[in-house]
Amino acid sequence: MDKLDIKLWTLASKGQIVPDRSLLKTPEQIEMIKKSAALNTAVLDHVAAHIHAGMSTAEIDKLVYDFTTEHGGIPAPLNYEGFPKSVCTSINNVICHGIPSEHEILIDGDIINVDVSTILNGYFSDASRMFTIGEVSPEAERIVRVTKECVELGLKAAKPWGHLGDIAYAINSHAQENGYSVVEEIGGHGIGLEFHEEPFVSYVTPKGSEMVLVPGMMFTIEPMINQGSPEFYVDEDNGWTVYTDDDGLSAQIEYMVLIKEDGVEVLTK
Repeated sequence: MDKLDIKLWTLASKGQIVPDRSLLKTPEQIEMIKKSAALNTAVLDHVAAHIHAGMSTAEIDKLVYDFTTEHGGIPAPLNYEGFPKSVCTSINNVICHGIPSEHEILIDGDIINVDVSTILNGYFSDASRMFTIGEVSPEAERIVRVTKECVELGLKAAKPWGHLGDIAYAINSHAQENGYSVVEEIGGHGIGLEFHEEPFVSYVTPKGSEMVLVPGMMFTIEPMINQGSPEFYVDEDNGWTVYTDDDGLSAQIEYMVLIKEDGVEVLTK
């Protein structure tokens, strides 16, 4: 056993949840995943440069597909467990997994989450951004702003040898202080060698709980913040799109991060 194995064994013997060594990325893997993450960021930048009122979400899907494939990548959502498009586009009361459509047109006042995931040379990356279309209401502006604050506070709470629960506590506390709720059943995930890896990343668990943040871990910080109730329902027709139960607004911002010996690195956002 090397020093890391001994430390993990010691923590586990004390009842701590520790990652399997297979979840800790090697320097070689990290280098390749960072290339995928760089393309993922470029895709989101491309969307940011072109998104506007009057365009359909199908046009966003085409932007993502064309840019990704032209740069040697593959959109990870495309055909993933039957998902029919290259990107998730979630507007206003859609929490996540909105499916792009020619019939869904962005209008002034909309808020939209564009969730981009990329495969490059077999390595995975993932991030999402919120976009405000034209002039949005104070309520819409506020939930987007607070969601960004939640993610940044979660990132600040992430420290090597801390716990996933530290991130969740920071996010949930700030959301509740601002009168919002955090979706409980849907969270973040490990990523890098696969689209979705362990661990499941909750944003409602207590400080000091959940898995230990071991250097080499890679996962997403992506809380879904609801204006009202955290409850939701899934579109029965397409089996994917998740809506707020009370028709309130929802916002989500996603960072992909790497736990390092000396802190946390954001790989794409």
